[in-house]
Amino acid sequence: MFALALHGGAGTIARTALTPALEADYRAALRAALATGTALLAGGAPALDAVEATVRSLEDCPLFNAGRGAVFTHDGHHEMDAAIMDGATRRAGAVAGVRTVQNPIRAARLVMEATEHVLLAYPGADELAREHGLPLQPPAYFFTQQRFDQLQEAIAAGRVQLDHAAATASVPDPNWKKGTVGAVARDVRGHLAAATSTGGMTNKRYSRIGDAPLIGAGTWADERCAVSCTGHGEFFIRAVAGHDIACLMAYKGLSLAEACRVVVHDKLAPIGGEGGLIAVDAAGQLALPFNSEGMYRASRNAAGEEVVSIY
Repeated sequence: MFALALHGGAGTIARTALTPALEADYRAALRAALATGTALLAGGAPALDAVEATVRSLEDCPLFNAGRGAVFTHDGHHEMDAAIMDGATRRAGAVAGVRTVQNPIRAARLVMEATEHVLLAYPGADELAREHGLPLQPPAYFFTQQRFDQLQEAIAAGRVQLDHAAATASVPDPNWKKGTVGAVARDVRGHLAAATSTGGMTNKRYSRIGDAPLIGAGTWADERCAVSCTGHGEFFIRAVAGHDIACLMAYKGLSLAEACRVVVHDKLAPIGGEGGLIAVDAAGQLALPFNSEGMYRASRNAAGEEVVSIY
């Protein structure tokens, strides 16, 4: 018995802006990532391998704000964050601000397995990846025209743009590709794992880092649950969202579904924390709540039922 869930970002996803062709592209990318992780789990692979491979699939797709589709910073480059955590051992690894690593989630796992540390930042994280032979790419690899256009619009407007929001509240931008990606899994041995990757915010400055690479905030896994978050990172950091779900289960005895509901709707929403999360528990139960208009997501539960959804 295994279970897998993934997300490709949450936020203002206007139905009128998402053309049938673009929606089909998103659904195909979500299905491909789900198939990648599911095949590994069905073959008896550890949850850790499944979430890494699932996130790598999403990082390689330019539709999402992670890896190849990462947004631009104010200075016109890319600063990508990622984290991975093994629930069975509580080992974790993360990178922040990497610029050349093709798959930041691989660098995060490298930190976990090849160093004594949990979180490494640029330029050291890129150096570690280079020393261990991870695939690196030039800036052109991460360039997409829509992301560059978004940067110009954000600079002109003098704003830092959330990756999961439309260009303006009144005029949704159909080319506004949505954000942070992540995966959670339970393998056939009952072990859990979580992974998250993001390009951050368009026009971000001063090496801003969000919740994705922060263990306990945007990414968490232990013996009770595995969690990957997406949304307005600053609020997820303040809420310590991922770990709070584990705490609600451990100290209050809440089910996974109820703990996720409390965090997303009762704690994050009132303080302005728009977004959502995906989670799985030791029994293979899944929860994919969000308080925004939509969240790109897909899942395969313990009963073998598969779902791909946006709204």
